Amino acid sequence: MADAAAEPKAEEPKVAAASTDGAAEGGGEEDDDNGYAPEEEAQVEFQPVVKLEQVKTSTMEEDEEVTYKVRAKLFRWESDSWEKEVKMWKERGTGDVKFLKHKETGKVRLLMRREKTMKICANFAVMPSIDLKENAGSDRSWVWTCIDFSEEKEERSLLAIRFANSENAKKFKEVFEEANYARVSSRGLED
Repeated sequence: MADAAAEPKAEEPKVAAASTDGAAEGGGEEDDDNGYAPEEEAQVEFQPVVKLEQVKTSTMEEDEEVTYKVRAKLFRWESDSWEKEVKMWKERGTGDVKFLKHKETGKVRLLMRREKTMKICANFAVMPSIDLKENAGSDRSWVWTCIDFSEEKEERSLLAIRFANSENAKKFKEVFEEANYARVSSRGLED
């Protein structure tokens, strides 16, 4: 019995000694602290439970061409959520403002989507009745009133838009007035 008990004790130091000697002799091979070979990376492949088909989404912009696109920030004059009688400018979103001209009818609309969510924050037809005005004397922003279709129901909204610089604001006004002029002249209502 004494021999059997002595044998395992003799083997344990050999394994430990072999692993420390092997690391020293190997010239810097990296082994785990426990002396065993490093664990191999698992090669697992999962199959989907349900196979989904590619869904084609329509943005309703397929029949329109972009005539002008610029980055801006849009605001709407509306009631405060806590005090309904108090009105203030609330930010609607930041993103690209696009003038879209319909390929068949020639009608122009302004569309703006929020940058990250792509949710529509402005969607209205450019009409001669919409008049751009300077916002508080700033050369970078414009204010107008229109019937906006960005929410579930259309409603008359007072909107303001602000650009990074005055050049973008001037170009926006030029394109806006061009779209108004094109709409008026196509209907034969020209002065």
